[in-house]
Amino acid sequence: MEIERKFQITKLPEHLEQYKKKEIQQGYLCMDPVIRIRKSNDNYILTYKSRIGMVEKNDEIALTCQEVELALTKESYEHMKEKIDGNLILKTRYLVPLEGGLTAEVDVFHEKLEGLQFVEVEFTSEEEAGKFKLPSWFGKDVSFDKRYKNNYLAFINSYEELHL
Repeated sequence: MEIERKFQITKLPEHLEQYKKKEIQQGYLCMDPVIRIRKSNDNYILTYKSRIGMVEKNDEIALTCQEVELALTKESYEHMKEKIDGNLILKTRYLVPLEGGLTAEVDVFHEKLEGLQFVEVEFTSEEEAGKFKLPSWFGKDVSFDKRYKNNYLAFINSYEELHL
């Protein structure tokens, strides 16, 4: 189960380079359910995400879905990469520690999506997500805005197309 909230960024944290980071490539093989391949540094992952069987509520605070991750070999990743729909997404993810043991995952996009950046935080429960106190550098909550979903971004040819 994945419970996350996503936010615009008003100002990147200072000295972002001091934090751990992941260089990520990701592509999508299917959109419903979402089947994604990802290279994160030297790790290769196949991810299945679905809201099937999840109860949608009008007062939802966080985006909640079922998620299963499976390890891939480099060879299987490269083979599947040739079959993705849309564009390969390239981004750097910085892992910024927050109060309460949480982590802000700051995504800074490259190439076609250069200029786009946002932050997401994963939670252990919807209650925890609802009580989350936003750091000063967090902007508007965009958890339910499709323009900030990576499987939507895979079909965008430039940051300017987003009209954010």
